[in-house]
Amino acid sequence: QVQLVESGGGLVQPGGSLRLSCAASGSILSINAMGWYRQAPGKERELVAAIISGGISKYADSVKGRSTISRDNAKNTVFLQMNSLKPEDTAVYYCNFAVVRVVAGIVRSYDYWGQGTQVTVSS
Repeated sequence: QVQLVESGGGLVQPGGSLRLSCAASGSILSINAMGWYRQAPGKERELVAAIISGGISKYADSVKGRSTISRDNAKNTVFLQMNSLKPEDTAVYYCNFAVVRVVAGIVRSYDYWGQGTQVTVSS
């Protein structure tokens, strides 16, 4: 199986910055996509940012211009740099990898999730 371990969350002041990290370990043939999601209490989980194998990245409108997703393919690691943080960014952040595996001779993608890291933006 594949395990994702994330870190970097914490308490920051409005306008501050954080960098989240998520590293995958285990049996990995390749990774099609990496992404970050967040979920605030009482709200639905939402996509924050994602990057695919070709290097194309996408961002939610709420974080566009303030956040940057990047990756280190050699280390199976994805990062999320968040700047100009706002109280509404407060949530548990989860990383997600679409991992390529071979099952019964068929190549397909499986989703794996990190354990979550709390980001709190408050004065």
